[in-house]
Amino acid sequence: MSDVPLNPGDAVRSPPRPRTRRDAQFDRIRDREAARQGTKLRGGRFLSKFLNNRLAVVGLVIFASIILLSLAAPLIAQHDPKSPNLRAMLDPPSAEHWFGTDRTGRDIFARVLYGGRVSILVGLGSALLSALIGVVIGVYSGYVGGWLDWVAMRISEIFMSFPQIILVLLLVAILGQSLLNLIVIFTLTGWGGIYRMARARMLSIREEEYVQALRSFGLGPARIAYKHMLPNALGPIMVNITLSTAAFILQEAGLSFLGLGVPMSVPTWGNILNAAQDLRLLENAWWVWLPVGATISLFVLSVNFIGDGLRDATDPSQQG
Repeated sequence: MSDVPLNPGDAVRSPPRPRTRRDAQFDRIRDREAARQGTKLRGGRFLSKFLNNRLAVVGLVIFASIILLSLAAPLIAQHDPKSPNLRAMLDPPSAEHWFGTDRTGRDIFARVLYGGRVSILVGLGSALLSALIGVVIGVYSGYVGGWLDWVAMRISEIFMSFPQIILVLLLVAILGQSLLNLIVIFTLTGWGGIYRMARARMLSIREEEYVQALRSFGLGPARIAYKHMLPNALGPIMVNITLSTAAFILQEAGLSFLGLGVPMSVPTWGNILNAAQDLRLLENAWWVWLPVGATISLFVLSVNFIGDGLRDATDPSQQG
């Protein structure tokens, strides 16, 4: 029988080379790079959607401008916000006093700039601390469940069963008036909402396939919850922080207007409004309350615009 040459396709294929530890390392590196590229693409898509929202961009510009002006108050303000001037009481706006003066002759422009530093610190600081507490507890308890989830839910229900303003007034009466106490009070009364939101988000995604796969790999609950599940809830969390910031600033202004917020010796937007409680000032000295009222409105409006932009940019139903 004559030898028939084998075609290349008829050649016997050699068995696949067994995988080594180095192959597994290369696979992990490739997976990590692919995940990093995916994160960059999602980040670029988020930024593009946010910047395409005109109101969000306008809000960001106003927000950043007010913060920068407040931080630069020592460089911009020409007068001491706490120093009275009996020769310039209730002077209307002029080249010397851009926003006029109050009934003790203090420069309102300087007080608005310096007051912004305190009011924004109270609002933003309280919102961030509330988010930190609510997210840390809500993410873990929502994923793990059990007695910790039951206890955290009962505590949040106790705080949320009373009107927040009642709790705030009660805690102010107990703890006293100070900047630190006000931040603590807003944090204690404001963490429940973001906790429930974070918990609900974890309950909705803890049964997804990628979570089951991570569980099967033997990863601990804390690592799964905070490293792999939390990024999928960052959108609603950021929106909640912006809305809480606006709410806390309005609460500080309201409490200070009633004389129950930060001590009157500290310039805040609410304390500036407190000086305009007299009906005669409201009618005849509009510069005492209008500039600070407009500043509060602009800042809160800008924060709400930013929150709307973040919500639209992180909404999965609108992802292209």
